[in-house]
Amino acid sequence: MWLRRPMNDERSTILVVEDDRQTRKFLADNLKADGYEPLLAGTVDEALETVDARYPDLVLVDLGLPGRDGLELLEAIRTADPVASRIDATLPLLVLSGRANELHRLRTFERGADDVLPKPFSYPELRARIAALLRRAELRTRRGRLRIGALEVDPAARTAHLHGRAVPLSQKEFGLLRTLASEATRVFTKDELLRNVWGYRNLGSTRTLDSHACRLRRKLSREGEVFVINVWGVGYRLCDGLVGT
Repeated sequence: MWLRRPMNDERSTILVVEDDRQTRKFLADNLKADGYEPLLAGTVDEALETVDARYPDLVLVDLGLPGRDGLELLEAIRTADPVASRIDATLPLLVLSGRANELHRLRTFERGADDVLPKPFSYPELRARIAALLRRAELRTRRGRLRIGALEVDPAARTAHLHGRAVPLSQKEFGLLRTLASEATRVFTKDELLRNVWGYRNLGSTRTLDSHACRLRRKLSREGEVFVINVWGVGYRLCDGLVGT
């Protein structure tokens, strides 16, 4: 008998990347019955679009895809820019492969797979491997959250919460906040921030940085709290919101 995962309000989303329609439907039906929310893609390009737009919790990928190989998908996810891209480079990747020899499995792990399940496989084993990867990912996410006073930054989910309420941020605003939060209270120079967040190599005007920092400071300012500090002539840093400039 297959033990089903209990349903809950926060279902994990699993992207199934499989070009065979029957296999895709089989996996989607069983994942849905287990309480997961399946997302479907048949090519590498479709998968990357879905990862970018829907933020799945895990990707289940068959390597034998039409056009671009599944290994290219693994590499594209693992090498995603942590600031400029919306793709989480630490996303759990579980590979289904009909190529069961040791050399191919090693190459698959080298490209970024977290686990490899040879075909043919039993669904109960696949289900157990999915659950194990999601447990590990949840632990990493909890440990990876950054707290500065009442402000919580979640790099994996790309979210920020102040006093438990979500703070809507643009991509660059979040990149700036994440960089500052990575070493709270440290002063980051403007040159550092322009390189890390915007990828600028030829540094010049800091107007773009200053305008984003001003908007970020305004969004995080509440009831007199100040989190983003302008260190005159140097750059920016975070504080716990309890001290002013």
